[in-house]
Amino acid sequence: MFKPVRHMCTALLCATLLGAGMAAHAAGIKDGLKIAFVPKQINNPYEVIADNGGMEAIKEFKGDGKVVGPSDAGASSQVSYINTLITQREDVIVIAANDANALVPYLKKAMSQGIKVVTFDSDTAPEGRQIFVNQADAESIGRGQIQLVSKLMGGEGEFAILSATPNATNQNTWIKWMQEELKKPEYAKMKLVKIAYGNDDDQKSFVETQGLLQAYPNLKAIVAPTSVGIAAAARYISSSSSKGKVAVTGLGTPNQMRAFVKNGTVKAFQLWDPGALGYLAAYAAANLASGNISGKEGESFDAGKLGKRTIGKNGEVILGPPTTFDAQNIDNFNF
Repeated sequence: MFKPVRHMCTALLCATLLGAGMAAHAAGIKDGLKIAFVPKQINNPYEVIADNGGMEAIKEFKGDGKVVGPSDAGASSQVSYINTLITQREDVIVIAANDANALVPYLKKAMSQGIKVVTFDSDTAPEGRQIFVNQADAESIGRGQIQLVSKLMGGEGEFAILSATPNATNQNTWIKWMQEELKKPEYAKMKLVKIAYGNDDDQKSFVETQGLLQAYPNLKAIVAPTSVGIAAAARYISSSSSKGKVAVTGLGTPNQMRAFVKNGTVKAFQLWDPGALGYLAAYAAANLASGNISGKEGESFDAGKLGKRTIGKNGEVILGPPTTFDAQNIDNFNF
């Protein structure tokens, strides 16, 4: 069970948070908004950090926040939670979607009853929500993953992708851009031999890693654009004869990957701050429910300590570019 880390509030921090809360109310956020976060999986460490960020923001603007969700990342596993939240008359549902299309009819039902819907981390089709809070530009994430793995494998050889579920919106979008980047002539000597799916399950991802190494003895790298997958792949390779021969990279949190960086299994990987992502999603949700924004391109809103944010095309709000973590900087981060 992943236990949230609770931080003591220093006088300076409390004053800062109080100021942010006062600014939020000055910007017109209603008191007592009921906002429910629905993660892909309730105990996924990445999702817990993101949800905690959302709860931090909700506390700042005096809302009523909660986190509910499934223990598996199946395409329809979130449906029952959406239906319950509709019955409970939440003001906003903030959801990291397990499937781009399967949830849309249920989220449309929520919106038809006056409940606002914000997706974050993993989007639905646009008709399923009003705003999508994205980690970073999907194209830059996908292309950046190929650029990084190319450096790690010397620009040539076979590599595989270890994804989450076959229907994961964010994973599939990033992989599409990874494949686009691979078309460039400088990657002519690199070959993507397999896209495997660990279903955001630690043990399945571990077994899939083993299978990739057995099926492709010349494999030089595994790219796992999922925090569950990259940790499982690194754990397997760290205790195998492939350590030092097969590079592991992708998207993961510094705290879960630190030991693998320290022991040399992982040279570099990337991510954004998931706590900040959840925090931004909560402020987008509150401003939406307060009538300050509607989700149209060009609208701006106050996002507490993250400052003013502007909505882009298709209702998308972007947190910012990802960070590359390695042995030189990983100890500077704690999430």
